[in-house]
Amino acid sequence: MHNLDPLRDVTAGEVVAPYLHARAADFLRGLRIHGESGSDSAGTDEAARTLRAAARRISGTLHTFRPLLDTAWADQLRTELAWLSGTLALEHACTSRLVRLVDALSRLSSSGAPVPAARGGAAVGAGAGAGAQAGAGAGAGLTVGAARAGALLERQLTLARTRAHSAALQALGSARFHAVADAVALLASEVPLGPAGAAPAMEVVDAPAAVAERRLLESVAALPLTRAAHPYNADALALAAGESQDAPWHRTRHLLRLHRYASEVLHTGGEPDPVLYESARALDRHRDAAEAATAAAAAARTPRIAPATAYALGVLHADQRHDVEAARFAFQQAWRRATAPVP
Repeated sequence: MHNLDPLRDVTAGEVVAPYLHARAADFLRGLRIHGESGSDSAGTDEAARTLRAAARRISGTLHTFRPLLDTAWADQLRTELAWLSGTLALEHACTSRLVRLVDALSRLSSSGAPVPAARGGAAVGAGAGAGAQAGAGAGAGLTVGAARAGALLERQLTLARTRAHSAALQALGSARFHAVADAVALLASEVPLGPAGAAPAMEVVDAPAAVAERRLLESVAALPLTRAAHPYNADALALAAGESQDAPWHRTRHLLRLHRYASEVLHTGGEPDPVLYESARALDRHRDAAEAATAAAAAARTPRIAPATAYALGVLHADQRHDVEAARFAFQQAWRRATAPVP
């Protein structure tokens, strides 16, 4: 149970509203940066980051503290903010994925020591089996294939990034976005509350946050943390179940984010909770590595690619699944520290 002393003598609305006002102001600041950036790519990137971060926090707060708010208003705005943050995140995700994969290919090819194949000897992609046989035990095969694999990934992910950029520009110029911006501008000065919002904070505000915390704890309890505590356990490399294993971890990442935002509302004055920072970073790394592995596997399924290229992509996929495993280990360690009893 959280310490509720700061919530004495205030209503639930008076606790939640300042946080939403501040995040709405962040959103409007991102909108202003976007308007002033013009063709400046750095300014455009900063604007997108600011808008995404504010939209996520507003949406998460509306979700967690929905019982205290005008539910129809909260549901509609949350839906629109999810659309916006998801659209704006695509370009950044493509860019980050390309950088991660190209850097990994460079590291693997220069080391001359391919990552071990996935457990069971299965290969990635339609052509990867022949590629693995042709390149097995030959560092030169990886070096040759890495350049072509990098070029293939760059073509595919640059195309995806260009499409995401166009979609973001279209979204930011749409009537739908302007309606969202108007709603957030109103949120900067007024939060539509439900009947529970006028109740004493001591009586009602902790319950929604406790629900978010309980869902997170249940999700973490369902993870194979005992197995993840052993580095190099190879679970993340099992191709038959590797990607399907990721879903519970992604869900935990989402629930941890909601819990962190609730903590910002109630306990940290709107600042990120440093206790949970490491755990959140580990799950971000897990998500990034899992998505990069998926991109490598998709590239390996490209028709008529050379065996050396398919082999390099298979090695790259295994490398990223190794990073998935490392991120699970890092989360287990960080979570244990974050939840350790205070002496």
